[in-house]
Amino acid sequence: MSIGPIESQIVNTLSSFMNLVSLKIINESFMHNVPEGSESHFKIVVVTNDFNNLSIIQRHKLIYKNLDSLMNKIHALSIHAFNEEEFKLNPVILDSPECANK
Repeated sequence: MSIGPIESQIVNTLSSFMNLVSLKIINESFMHNVPEGSESHFKIVVVTNDFNNLSIIQRHKLIYKNLDSLMNKIHALSIHAFNEEEFKLNPVILDSPECANK
């Protein structure tokens, strides 16, 4: 499955601002009441040692700051932000719940 333009921009933006160990982007738009092919709901799993000594809130703020120019195109963003050691200890990412309005 090919990635869309917004997902591609997320990859390019985060890759240019962070020293990524791993980046996984899941377009969850299909789980919501949106047109087919939409790019409005994303889950991202970001692993970088840039998060060392940062709180969860600081990590999320850093991601939102970097994605600022894209946030007007994204309706929902679920962020899972880890440093490398944290991800090695617990690599399990929970599934998102189904949308009630689908």
